[in-house]
Amino acid sequence: MTLRDRIQKRAAQQAPNYVAWRRHLHQHPELSFEEHQTMAYVSARLTQLGVPHQTGVTGTGIVATVEGMDPSSRLCALRADMDALPIQEANHVSYASQVPGVMHACGHDVHTASLLGAIDLLTATRDAWFGTVRCIFQPGEERLPGGAKAMVEAGVLTNPIPTHILGQHVYPQLPAGHVGMRQGAYMASADEIHLTVHGKGGHAALPDACVDAVLATAHILVAVQQIISRKRHPGHPSVLSFGRVEALGATNILPHSVEVKGTFRALDESWRLAAHDMIRNTIEHTAAAHGCSVDLDIRMGYPSVHNHEALTKNMRDVAVEYLGEHRVHDLDIRMTGEDFSHFANAVPGCFYRLGTADAEGGTHGTHGLHTPQFDVDERALETGAGLMAYAAATLNGQLD
Repeated sequence: MTLRDRIQKRAAQQAPNYVAWRRHLHQHPELSFEEHQTMAYVSARLTQLGVPHQTGVTGTGIVATVEGMDPSSRLCALRADMDALPIQEANHVSYASQVPGVMHACGHDVHTASLLGAIDLLTATRDAWFGTVRCIFQPGEERLPGGAKAMVEAGVLTNPIPTHILGQHVYPQLPAGHVGMRQGAYMASADEIHLTVHGKGGHAALPDACVDAVLATAHILVAVQQIISRKRHPGHPSVLSFGRVEALGATNILPHSVEVKGTFRALDESWRLAAHDMIRNTIEHTAAAHGCSVDLDIRMGYPSVHNHEALTKNMRDVAVEYLGEHRVHDLDIRMTGEDFSHFANAVPGCFYRLGTADAEGGTHGTHGLHTPQFDVDERALETGAGLMAYAAATLNGQLD
């Protein structure tokens, strides 16, 4: 029996356990950097599997090690994130979140359970593959500054350095049993814009006695969009969106100030930094032209995710070998952000997508990420654990 056959057979047999692990995590979600129970649960499962591991890495992270034959001959890394979101779950299922206002609405319960499953599969087949697999359970992906940066700084990719790292993310646009990936630029940097426009409030019927911060803000929002439409190179996809504008005036009251919050996304790092300067200058000059001042904070978020071309090509070949050509898809760029970028900037990385929609074509699992109705077809866990294990055991780390 080949290694692929062994992994596929055990993954099918163990899938109920992977589902049970995921459901426990889903019922007990924890917010970013608060994953204490999650860490304890993962640690307990690793102990049951007989896998050595370190807890408390940068607070609530875990690093586990699985050795095959000739452990020093090869080293790769796998990553899963563990935190949940501040969302009240709306699903009426037996495994719904038991924590008010907190939910695994981004699938990190699936990521964690899949990596645990991959460890189970690697441990069961360690007589059939060579090298060592370092397994990283990361806290705090959903909130800046993100847990990946701190884990890299803590040395999880050193002593020795892995040849590459793999990560996966749920994807409701594909059915369970399918995966997707993209070589090169894949996901955007994600920066936050926090802006307060200061004017002089007063009676709305007497604007001449005021300095209208609302009007100034309206002009600012229009002006900065022109940076994207007129200054951006056509080959550099970019998004600038403002999701919160808070004036707190009234029909007859002009407020003293307006608070604005938004996000800037880019795939090119040089353009990203240049755009920051343009955004800052445009905001300050537009506000000044209307007699207002501003407090502006552009917070650097996650870098863009760039999938190493050779590694991702090899990963696609491995996925085709494991799942079949018809279950492996080429994806377009995404303007969402992911702090997996910190890992992929340290060593060659591949971040791919795990299909989680109803494998039978129904509506289950089709709700979008970060929504109260998000859920998955749990058959995805068999694929998520199996492919990750097979790739960790077989993927060529020579990327010349």
